[in-house]
Amino acid sequence: MRLSKNEFLEMPNKRVTLLGMSGVGKTRLASILRNNNWFHYSVDYRIGTRYLDEPILDNIKTQAMQVPFLRTLLMSDSIYISNNVTFENLDPLSTFLGKLGNPDLGGLPLEEFQKRQALHLQAEISAMRDVESFMSKAESIYGYPHFLNDVSGSLCELDDKNIFDSIANKSLMIYIEASADDQKFLIERAQHSPKPLYYREDFLNVHLARYKKIKNINYVAEIDPDDFVRWIFPFLFHARLPRYEAIAKEYGYSVSARDAFQVQSVDDFIDLISGALH
Repeated sequence: MRLSKNEFLEMPNKRVTLLGMSGVGKTRLASILRNNNWFHYSVDYRIGTRYLDEPILDNIKTQAMQVPFLRTLLMSDSIYISNNVTFENLDPLSTFLGKLGNPDLGGLPLEEFQKRQALHLQAEISAMRDVESFMSKAESIYGYPHFLNDVSGSLCELDDKNIFDSIANKSLMIYIEASADDQKFLIERAQHSPKPLYYREDFLNVHLARYKKIKNINYVAEIDPDDFVRWIFPFLFHARLPRYEAIAKEYGYSVSARDAFQVQSVDDFIDLISGALH
């Protein structure tokens, strides 16, 4: 969607899609808007509660069944396990995605890791295809005049132009762009606290082979899961940058992460968007 500043300001029902690297502030902005009459559609929340809910629960139950006390209670239906994904807590989803490497260190075998990566990809595609219907439901059912689409950090990995066309036709796409200093901070933070990530298949294959060669490792089971995430994250980060920039160039507008960080209210957010359109 291409709009002038005045066109955006005069829209009675504003629809915005925020995209950018994990950590640039998308969800922080969403939390501000969510409390001020904007419907917050979180792609990660949709993935965790709709499309990966059963695999997440199966993963938790598999772990619980290894504990005799819990196994007895589960087998007798004395307890039940539920998935408590929230906007602020995506740990069940993150834990399911997992890290590649030594099982004794919490890692996953390559085949299982690839299986979960594929499930996540399909779940993200499905969640993105749901955006348009939720735009309608947000207004017609829940009565929200405005809509925010808070996408995942791996959106740029989707090779589905139809999804981008659909979202851009229905909403204003805003890319939160990290400066060189921001990029350095995000990489350092990710390396300090390595988290499960989604990798496109060809990217993972190339960098896994490189890592094994550099570390003189023959088997995935020898990999320290956290060390691998720390090593690969800068490559992943810089591989995603041009993809996001290309999306923003074709479909939307860019704002700086520093300016986005200054937003403290809905009025600030409207000013931020207006400045990008101007």
